[in-house]
Amino acid sequence: MTATLTDFHYGAVTPVISYLMACLGSALGLRCTVRFMRRGVQQSRRIGWLTLGAVSIGCGVWTMHFVAMIGFSVNGAVVEYDTRLTLLSLAVAIAVVAIGVFLVGYRGARPAVLGTAGLITGLGVAAMHYIGMAAMDAGGTIRYDTVAVVLSVLIAVVAATAALWAAVSVRGLWASLGASLVMGIAVTGMHYMGMAAVSVHLEHAGTSSQSSVGLMSFLLAMLAGPVAVLVLAAVVVMFDPEMVLGNDEQTRAVRPSTGGFTPEQSPSRVSHRYEGP
Repeated sequence: MTATLTDFHYGAVTPVISYLMACLGSALGLRCTVRFMRRGVQQSRRIGWLTLGAVSIGCGVWTMHFVAMIGFSVNGAVVEYDTRLTLLSLAVAIAVVAIGVFLVGYRGARPAVLGTAGLITGLGVAAMHYIGMAAMDAGGTIRYDTVAVVLSVLIAVVAATAALWAAVSVRGLWASLGASLVMGIAVTGMHYMGMAAVSVHLEHAGTSSQSSVGLMSFLLAMLAGPVAVLVLAAVVVMFDPEMVLGNDEQTRAVRPSTGGFTPEQSPSRVSHRYEGP
């Protein structure tokens, strides 16, 4: 028999929180890439900012998926997850986002580069989603509607391309926040389109129609690490005034090529010696 499914077992709580997590990851990623693009930043720190941005976006996308899955329910079955596949989906999310971010970060947003990076990242995000679904045991056979799956993959590719373009093009704080809201809609839309493709066929229906306490504990434990990473990234961003304010004038002022002083050349550190007449 075909089971009755719902993505909103707890009402609007899970879709709203999942959307906010997608927005948070996107916003942090955008602000980190802004810092990467600034002048006067050491190469090692540039790589660090870009890595943090990729991890933030990847964790945001993955967290969005599994927060949304808390609200997924199969009438007549208890949903369970395979730990290894769940962690693999997290690794895939971070890896493909990193590939895309580093490509556009170092190669620019030329159409060919942006298209390649967007395709790789979009397909990877879709793979993350379906690996996460493969980790799920819904007590029966899971089937997918081909058209809905294709649409979800297309949405993922478009969303990834737009996100990567924004990562190297958006500079201001408010522009970054606005872009992250749009990106959150795209990523969350991709998830629910993918879920619309799902049907579950049960051989023996039970009486359970919601997630067990054990499942909730598992998902919360899985979410703890990525959420902690996002919180840490937020703290790093908040304690970097230039990145928050989106103002790189101070950074430019200390570059020797601008004719200004480097920190070592500041007037307070210049000593004068009398050479005589």
